Amino acid sequence: MNSAGAPVLLLASHGTRNETASAAVAALVDAVTERIVSADPAALVASGFIDVQQPDVPACLAAVDPGASVVIVPLLMSAGYHVAFDLANAAAGAAPRNVLVAGALGPDIRLAHILAERLAASGLRHDDRVVLAAAGSSDANAVDDCLTAGRQLAEVLGREVTVGFIAAAEPGLAAAVATVRAESPGARVVVASYLLAPGTFAEQSREAGADVVSGTILVEGAEPPAALVDVVVDLYRGMLVDAPA
Repeated sequence: MNSAGAPVLLLASHGTRNETASAAVAALVDAVTERIVSADPAALVASGFIDVQQPDVPACLAAVDPGASVVIVPLLMSAGYHVAFDLANAAAGAAPRNVLVAGALGPDIRLAHILAERLAASGLRHDDRVVLAAAGSSDANAVDDCLTAGRQLAEVLGREVTVGFIAAAEPGLAAAVATVRAESPGARVVVASYLLAPGTFAEQSREAGADVVSGTILVEGAEPPAALVDVVVDLYRGMLVDAPA
């Protein structure tokens, strides 16, 4: 893999054994690649995985021309262990090559608007109570990012949003759903899936006791939202000043 001009963009997703999720993420990679290459035909875009699938990020970095700079954009909803440790260590291990790691996809108000669209498509009513379902993390910064995402969704919807976590953080999603239901007897509880793609966490969110669960950011069989592609491209371009070619 050779480089000319701008740094190579390496899109790093978590990896999954779920074929639907894998296809959805691949469609996002394709959409971002098309956007980048349409603006700069010499640009190079690669993709790899942090876990589960191959090629992993270190292998992708090893395949890049030794003289090229690389910007890794994590296709993750919030910063956590994978960004702070896995990707940071991969970047450090590629020295002396210049490798920079961008921030995670969220929080970003554009994602909140996508979530609002998913909720509308699921039949959100004016009197429904909304719970944001986030993957969860043991990293306090990642948890704070998810809470910020909840506030952004509340701003877009013009109503209160409670955040619940599927794993590794409190309150758990089922507990958050139960609390909201107890606070508003008779109201429907609707979960907004703050998840990139269908998969294990999306399946678990459907088992948390809500009346309705919205679709994930990426929807099976649909084009990736243009706003999500914008987020990824902006993360890459925002790092270019620190990533000389």
